[in-house]
Amino acid sequence: MIGRLEEQKELNRLYGSKESEFLALYGRRRVGKTYLVRETFEGRFTFCHTGKSDGGLRDQLRHFRKSLEEFSTGRIAVPRNWDEAFDSLKRVITSSNEQRKVVFIDELPWMDTPRSRCLSALESFWNEWASARKDVFLIVCGSAASWMVKNLFRNRGGLHNRVTARMCLMPFCLGECEKFAEEQALSMSRSEIAEAYMVFGGIPYYWRQLRPGKSLPQNIDAMFFRENAPLKGEFDELYKSLFGKAAAYEKVVETLAEKKAGMTRAEIISAAGRGLAGTLTGVLDTLEWSGFIRRYRAMERRKRDGIYQLIDNFTLFHFRFLRGATSDESFWQSTALSSARATWKGLSFERLCLQHLRQIRAALGISGVHVEAYAWSHVPDDACPVGAQIDLLLDRSDGVINVCEMKFSSEMYLIDAKTEEDLMRKLAVFSSATHTRKAVHLTMVTPFGILRNSHSGRVQSEVTLGDLFKES
Repeated sequence: MIGRLEEQKELNRLYGSKESEFLALYGRRRVGKTYLVRETFEGRFTFCHTGKSDGGLRDQLRHFRKSLEEFSTGRIAVPRNWDEAFDSLKRVITSSNEQRKVVFIDELPWMDTPRSRCLSALESFWNEWASARKDVFLIVCGSAASWMVKNLFRNRGGLHNRVTARMCLMPFCLGECEKFAEEQALSMSRSEIAEAYMVFGGIPYYWRQLRPGKSLPQNIDAMFFRENAPLKGEFDELYKSLFGKAAAYEKVVETLAEKKAGMTRAEIISAAGRGLAGTLTGVLDTLEWSGFIRRYRAMERRKRDGIYQLIDNFTLFHFRFLRGATSDESFWQSTALSSARATWKGLSFERLCLQHLRQIRAALGISGVHVEAYAWSHVPDDACPVGAQIDLLLDRSDGVINVCEMKFSSEMYLIDAKTEEDLMRKLAVFSSATHTRKAVHLTMVTPFGILRNSHSGRVQSEVTLGDLFKES
């Protein structure tokens, strides 16, 4: 298995517990949740079941009966309701000779159909029986983030605070994608791996669609732009699977896609419409839990004035290139030198950097230092009549602030006289407007480093694409 070392360590810790454990595992569609659990506990399951997509109550119960029979020695009648289904599960667990009873219920949200009382039966199963045994390791899993958050993590009924552990499975980092590409014999350079990451992030299923012998542009055309391309409708399927009634979620990410530095809650309502006001808090929380957006606070704002920024690569790619109809089946190959692609690369490289802050900190030698990551902007005023925007500040507890300039380039980045002037202006405006007493260091984050010349002397540290590939 590539990566997932910390997740496997946590799963094995829970497996070795002397108490019954209830783990809720969540993460976006196709990130590898089921694969992680099955690879970790292969041959050790007392019971394993996957909910049926789009199945009604009777379909779900019949499907559950099949799983029960796979892990028992006799015939089992189709349960009439979920209480009977979990009673049958108790008998399967009781008859098992395994010292630790690993019970894996995958896609639990699919089982909780309207008026089925599945969640109520699960509450009784755990609260009244499994939690008292000390030998049950219950793992429930689901891609529907909104359901998982509402019904397990913020449950105000019988499951309130009953989940003993939670795990969010995140996409691969660049280094893990490189290993995946090597395993699939894709023969990709790091530049190609980074561009692929900027298209669809670190989702293993998407990487599995890449074919050896094709260039990256050929692969992307085959995945998204050809007739009957396998991922042509992926955006709608992704948001539907994660969020159910996805319209509000799609509206929020569409709004955030228009402003790279992010927006406050009030700005989102103003841009997207006041119809979202009543549900926006829940939508934003779920998007953040799912890793589609990040919430940060501007350096000079109070914590409640959070700024929400879209950081999901595939969502940004969709709004830039997939939403508009095109009949060009070689679109990605034919637009390689377009201005739209150049703009997208610059923006997407910044997102890639934000997704690898741990690697940036390691490259700067500050992994052990407390750091707050901000974006910052200044609107001209009487005190400081020049505006400026900085997309990444690393405010360190050791008395230094790294002003990070993230610049995409296909070769070593050239700082000319104008670029130097712009950079110095940003530093001056930042120091003047914030009145900071900390040392301000200019850090350049580029794919291949900067070309040293007479204008590069103010750069005090560099981070390159190679640093971002390190699994620090």
